[in-house]
Amino acid sequence: MRKLGLVCLIVLAIASNHWVQGRLNLKRLELGLTRMEPLRNAPPILAFSSVALGGFRGLIANALWARTSRLQEEGRFFETLSLADWITKLQPTFPSVWTFQSWNMVYNISKQFEQPEERWRWVQGGINLLRQEALGYNPESAEIYRELAWIFQDKMGGNLDDTHLYYKERWAREMRQILGNAPDLDVILASKDQQVQQLRQRLLDQFGMDVETMKRIEDNLGKFDWRLPETQAIYWAWVGLENAKQGEKNFLRRIIWQSMALAFERGRLIENSIDQTLEYAPNLDLAPYTHAMFLKVRKEEENSNYLTTIDRAHTEFLQNACYYFYLHHQLQTAGLWFEQLLERFPDSIPDGMSLEAFALNRFERNLVKADMNQARVIIEGMQRQFLYYLALGEEQQALGYSNLAQVAWQRYQDRVEAASQRLSLPPYDELLQGLLGRILAGEEGFSEPMIAVLKTRVAQNQDEATSR
Repeated sequence: MRKLGLVCLIVLAIASNHWVQGRLNLKRLELGLTRMEPLRNAPPILAFSSVALGGFRGLIANALWARTSRLQEEGRFFETLSLADWITKLQPTFPSVWTFQSWNMVYNISKQFEQPEERWRWVQGGINLLRQEALGYNPESAEIYRELAWIFQDKMGGNLDDTHLYYKERWAREMRQILGNAPDLDVILASKDQQVQQLRQRLLDQFGMDVETMKRIEDNLGKFDWRLPETQAIYWAWVGLENAKQGEKNFLRRIIWQSMALAFERGRLIENSIDQTLEYAPNLDLAPYTHAMFLKVRKEEENSNYLTTIDRAHTEFLQNACYYFYLHHQLQTAGLWFEQLLERFPDSIPDGMSLEAFALNRFERNLVKADMNQARVIIEGMQRQFLYYLALGEEQQALGYSNLAQVAWQRYQDRVEAASQRLSLPPYDELLQGLLGRILAGEEGFSEPMIAVLKTRVAQNQDEATSR
């Protein structure tokens, strides 16, 4: 009777298992526990073990991860890449392996090559790995979104890599092929045209970007140039915030306000179609959005350890706003930002200092430590003042700004000449002619009467130079 009872219990257990198995499988599918792909191009023993051990695949992944860490310490990056690829096949819902593999490709392997094309191939490969594969398995992973945003902000948007200008040009070229230079997202969203629909699908397939999300970003943060790495960093950090849990949001917010501050400083992309190069200028329209973002983040992070860092960055932004608007001869707007600076961070400037004294002091100080983009802003700001006063007939003041701009250009060139050729600015006359061309084309905020007068004054100066 005891054996008969045990047999009946076994039959009942098997029947119960059969009854709940369907629901268990559905639940596993919902939780993403069954998304396992067979290993490809792996050693036979590894492929056999992963199939034979079934549920012990996690143990295999742990062993490979330990081996990967050792290879990384030894600088054997290509072997590390292969092992990391196998781990992602064993455990595709483990975000850290994807981000590790991408980091290895973008920061370690790319540096093993000298040619910009080869480096770009690995940087692009690391981005695509996260964007097109990792997010397919981990669509709600804040870690992957954070890594994507950081690569755009740091590797592509920064200047620590010798070939950073090549990355920026390649990215701008690829985005321009789909969106052009200044896409109207409202028109794209409203259009029923088949070509526009194909454009949206291509943008989603190739770059993982959704036009509706891009529009939400512009509605909340201002109009950006989507050809810039900073804008891509904002996009992926924004999507990450929409999916992140509370404890995962700090770094993503930080990427957004850092990228917005950078976009304010250099977020207007100018394509030199003659020399096939890119030039950068401040996007002054982003000033109120960036200020609002700092206020919002400060409120959200009021009790965090990042508050001092946020205030320091906010102070620097307000100082930049005063300075850049002053350089672009928008004195009233510069005064408004100067009032904001005095109100929120009064200790950041000496007592009694005027806006003009602050701007001139900042000019001298910035020139000593300016990087390439900052130096260009300073010099073009002086050149703009020169052309402005030239149009007004204020010859002496115009000459003063012209001399100041030339001194700034020469000092910067002397400082960086011994360091690296990649940090050098274009010739002074080329910078001046480029700015003049944009002013005459109506792109720099000069009124039509001012442009007409400036054309006449420039022609007169050229005639005088020719006669001499």
